[in-house]
Amino acid sequence: MFKRVYGVILALLLAGAVQAQEPTVEDIRADLQILSQQLEELRAGLSATGATELSARDAASALVRIDEINADLRAALGRVEALEIKMRQVIDDGTKRIGDIEFRLSELEGIDPSLNPPTPPLGGTDSGSEVISSERQAFNAAKKALEDGDAAGAATQLAAFLADFPDGPLTSQAQYLQGEALAKQGDFQNAARAYLSGFSGAPDSPFAPRSLYGLSKSLFELGQQEQACLTLAEIQIRYADIDEALARDIAEQRGAMACP
Repeated sequence: MFKRVYGVILALLLAGAVQAQEPTVEDIRADLQILSQQLEELRAGLSATGATELSARDAASALVRIDEINADLRAALGRVEALEIKMRQVIDDGTKRIGDIEFRLSELEGIDPSLNPPTPPLGGTDSGSEVISSERQAFNAAKKALEDGDAAGAATQLAAFLADFPDGPLTSQAQYLQGEALAKQGDFQNAARAYLSGFSGAPDSPFAPRSLYGLSKSLFELGQQEQACLTLAEIQIRYADIDEALARDIAEQRGAMACP
């Protein structure tokens, strides 16, 4: 019976690991709260009936262990809540910085910045949808046009793609490529907006560092040297594992922009 009690405890702990992939902080916090409640119920049941099925020593030992596990769960819940607060601070700070860049771009375009819609939170939404055939075909066609040197055609196709698939799994890559196509045509204002959208909508995507790099170059071309240098520095602060090619590009660009 004593082993069975520990088996129940182990099952409860493992239950928290059987979740959908990539649980959110809110999911983890909810799981910890449920586990804590279940342990309390197990403790109450053990206190009420354990003495009749276990030796007094085993029952007391099991209760002590349950209390220790429950204390660990409460501590873990506290750490999760602290992490959630920190994440919100990072999101708020990143969103504010994106809003500042959008404000500058609007000023350069002669648009009243007060008319800009509210900046969406950094990270946007994750649809988690799979790539459907028509989406992949449209994306590949636009990408091939860019690779073949047809920047104008690629930009047009990518704009149509993003209108048809605004929240798909290829969106951040498409926005990065749209920035590339527009930059090749010298349209640095719209290129900056495309790069910014590619980063802010999916800051953890593989293309986010390159989007920030493209944004930095576009801002520099628009005469925003200080903001361009800050954006360039943000890449290595935010992403510690960038590839060697991008690291070389950053070093060269920092020299070209005379960043401090």
